[in-house]
Amino acid sequence: MRGVDQGVVAGGAPAGSFDPWSYRDEAGVSGTNLVGYKVEATDGSIGKIDSDSNEVNASYLVVDTGPWIFGKKVMLPAGTVNHVDHDEQKVYVDRNKDQIKAAPEFDETATDPAYRDKLGGYYNDTYAATPPGGLR
Repeated sequence: MRGVDQGVVAGGAPAGSFDPWSYRDEAGVSGTNLVGYKVEATDGSIGKIDSDSNEVNASYLVVDTGPWIFGKKVMLPAGTVNHVDHDEQKVYVDRNKDQIKAAPEFDETATDPAYRDKLGGYYNDTYAATPPGGLR
């Protein structure tokens, strides 16, 4: 996997833990507005960032999937971001398309704590099953 320290996961937490709502220190986000950046899963492009949040312990991306999942948007917790290439305006996440597509469905009105808990739990489970570096 590109540029990931295998001993550290989201938010700088030690390996074996996952903080879905914090960017990794090495992701290269640091308060940058990512709206309009393309998003790349481990197995291809999933769309463009429609909105983002950099709230402490509540950061996420909302991705307009365009033709990939026609008419749908997905919310990606900040912890899924592996790194950002600002020159190419691309955000690389460390989950694959199937994992992203299988996530709890995003509804623009569903940004409440219950949805975030459900989504965070889903991605936590994907990390338990396939930790960063386990995807090829």
